[in-house]
Amino acid sequence: MCVCAPCALLVPVEARRGHQIPGTGGDRVAIEPGVPRETDEFCKIGRYNLTPSIFFCATPPDDGNLCRFYKHSADFCYKLPDNVTFEEGALIEPLSVGIYACRRGSVSLGKKVLVCGAGPVGIVTLLVAKAMGAAQVLVTDLSSSRLAKAKEVGADFTLQIAKESPLEVASRVESMLGSKPEVTIECTGAESSIQTGIYATHSGGTLVIVGMGSEMVNLPLMHASVREVDIKGVFRYCNTWPMAISMLASKALNVKPLVTHRFPLEKAVEAFETSKKGLGLKVMIKCDPNDQNP
Repeated sequence: MCVCAPCALLVPVEARRGHQIPGTGGDRVAIEPGVPRETDEFCKIGRYNLTPSIFFCATPPDDGNLCRFYKHSADFCYKLPDNVTFEEGALIEPLSVGIYACRRGSVSLGKKVLVCGAGPVGIVTLLVAKAMGAAQVLVTDLSSSRLAKAKEVGADFTLQIAKESPLEVASRVESMLGSKPEVTIECTGAESSIQTGIYATHSGGTLVIVGMGSEMVNLPLMHASVREVDIKGVFRYCNTWPMAISMLASKALNVKPLVTHRFPLEKAVEAFETSKKGLGLKVMIKCDPNDQNP
């Protein structure tokens, strides 16, 4: 899989050995797009996503990979099992964001989880939280259609945000779940949503900030401090591809409903325009001319 724009448009990839003719074989792989350019202190402790010298094939000045053939580091190519499709392989990148966020939040059996945002990352976070044993997951969003998708794929509760204050939203979350969630995963980056996350999270719980918003935000930090709410950041993912592939192969979760639009490589511009308009959920660019169907 490869990413054309971070967690926006996704392309399945086939790795070929030597100089084989297209379509004659090779390993089907999912690629992890972030590759460290050197082995530094972060690589040595297993947190290579934090290295400042990382190459990411989607983020300038590095090129993306909207092409039929692409060269990538073998250490960051992961073979797909036969029962995992190219489309599922392409979705491992956003799925990895959800896995890493749930790891950072220590989601486990029996916990109540609040997911702020029902976009692609929020939906995969919901899927992973349920697969990791969360007892109840509540998803919030402004969009009723996205909340309907969240409910379709397994959310126990959904809450459409209107003009309430963060404190009011937090109170509604607590009422719906019966208690404050032990883990909140914020996937929007919006200031008011992060504030809601602090107010809503159970004392001694964890707020994981995934969404990328403004550099400076106003937060009720003392409210988090006196209740010992741990606030953790997330930068993409690390060491998640093997788990993601195992989850897909074992059918522990289903990412197929996330793909709402599909385009051949020749219509990549149209695919980007569709994504820019916010239509659907995930937009897929299909590179293989022989594989244009779901």
